[in-house]
Amino acid sequence: MIAALFVDRRGVYAGMDGVDLWDEARDARRYEGPWPVVAHPPCQRWGQLFWSDGSTEPGQDGGLFKSALASVERWGGVLEHPAKSFAWQKFSIRKPPVDGGWVRAMFRPGWTCHVEQGHYGHPAPKATWLYYVGAAEPPPLRWGPSGAMARVNVSTVAKRRVMARRAGVSYEEWNAMHPEMKKSERHLTPIDFALALLAMARGAR
Repeated sequence: MIAALFVDRRGVYAGMDGVDLWDEARDARRYEGPWPVVAHPPCQRWGQLFWSDGSTEPGQDGGLFKSALASVERWGGVLEHPAKSFAWQKFSIRKPPVDGGWVRAMFRPGWTCHVEQGHYGHPAPKATWLYYVGAAEPPPLRWGPSGAMARVNVSTVAKRRVMARRAGVSYEEWNAMHPEMKKSERHLTPIDFALALLAMARGAR
């Protein structure tokens, strides 16, 4: 059995055998074991736009990341967060190399790495940092650039036309090379990536 913490009850882990779901209503901060975990603590307050909801500093999330980190370190498993998360600095986790590969987290007991979820079926690269704690070394993943091309839909039509002009291609060609996607779609976890995380957690013991 694996505990999936801070996940959507209707998301990718829903209905999977051997997975104990902890959604917002259940409050994963109350998890007390005994299973290894796959943790997806909310990331909005730890990213470059942490100030967008009025926060004065990154990390004002009510202890969600701290709880996820404690669960991983106590029960074993893996924690997922966007690349460049301020949480790594806050909790003294070594920043992993962009080209991939696991490295020791230095001041904490686990391992960390940089991986793109585009390797696992996400339409965008979705650069991700993982933190793993287990009795054995973490398994290899698919390292390096994924080649995924989709981008979050944050640019205006006018801005995309300017980008196309600068690239020397038509607006239609530029859109084909750089497909847009809704911001909400970016947060989805591909099933192959979820399965890789679950396998990692199962191997943690």
